[in-house]
Amino acid sequence: MLRVLTLSTLFPDATRPNFGVFVERQTAGLAATADLSVRVVGPIGLPPGPLALIHHRDKLTLPRRELWRGLDVYRPRFLSVPGARGRWHARHLTGALIPLLDAIRADFPFDVIDASFFFPDGPAAVALGARYGIPVSIKARGADIHHWGTAGATGGQVLAAAQAADGLLAVSAAMRADMVALGMPEDHIRVHHTGVDLDRFVPVADRRSAKATLGVDGPLVLSLGALIPRKGHDIVLRAVAALPGVALAIAGEGSERAGLLALASELGMRERLHLLGSVPHADLPAICAAADVMALASASEGLANAWLEALACGTPIVISDAGGAREVVTTRSAGRIVARSPAAFATAIKALLADPPAPEAVRAAAAGFTWEANSAALVAHLRALVDQGPRRAIRARQASSG
Repeated sequence: MLRVLTLSTLFPDATRPNFGVFVERQTAGLAATADLSVRVVGPIGLPPGPLALIHHRDKLTLPRRELWRGLDVYRPRFLSVPGARGRWHARHLTGALIPLLDAIRADFPFDVIDASFFFPDGPAAVALGARYGIPVSIKARGADIHHWGTAGATGGQVLAAAQAADGLLAVSAAMRADMVALGMPEDHIRVHHTGVDLDRFVPVADRRSAKATLGVDGPLVLSLGALIPRKGHDIVLRAVAALPGVALAIAGEGSERAGLLALASELGMRERLHLLGSVPHADLPAICAAADVMALASASEGLANAWLEALACGTPIVISDAGGAREVVTTRSAGRIVARSPAAFATAIKALLADPPAPEAVRAAAAGFTWEANSAALVAHLRALVDQGPRRAIRARQASSG
């Protein structure tokens, strides 16, 4: 029996049911594997004292341990100091996890730590791996490398964790290249693509009726992702504004909501913009299948699940050349990779609306990204680390002291 402890600050809870659903799905795949057992630690960072009560009261009520969609999940709290730019996140997380993991090991002597986000999870996992003398794997997904891995207060911690870990995973080949560019050991990085549920995300027989449920009659462009500057929803909004009669639906929530509404009014397309808010993941297949095109102008990505979910529904995508875009859009039927500008997005969207590819041809681009493949690769990776024995860092220290 292989016993895996999955550590991820990017894990959903009752206050954020859509947060990190891909981590949840990946972990569920592990848990469904024969001769393997998983426990999940999903830490929650909170500011000190009164600030937590003011801004995060809902998170304070979350259970410390619960059965979350069939997974045994612990939810310890750790101190997240505002204004410190993450400098002490990993230290505080490690301190909060030591007593919990000591207790967990009493009846669940885990063989490996699977850190499913690079910061602050990675540095904490390395410290805990050294404490227990077990291997550690860390997965890079996107902002954990592009932001935390390059920031002055945290970049050194990210790099040190990568150099001490036994194995590293990257969500795309492009992400792997970015990790190597930061100085991470290339020979320890394995590309581990995310997955999409091809049984749930499927084309619809009548796209027009599907659009009608969203209050749209005519061409529809969909953009998926948090309403934050990095996702570039304003670029897509400007692009669609240049296409008369085309509606834009945006599924997501965040700080840019008011700005997007103001921009839509300025561009004269307020009536063509549908802000759907935070859509439950279970409702996404119908929305993805209703759209004629999915457009996302991200400044950076690892390999966006939104790309794959749209493709699986037979909806072609127009995306910026970010992260693993070229690993996904490999045919003209899948869509277009374009410059991150309203004009480039408008041109590509217009072309796909004028000559739409067959939904099954679009869906074929997602066929290689299954959760079954994701689970099999992760299990093989973790078993290999355990078979290799104690952590590299421990062996190195032993060799130098000998």
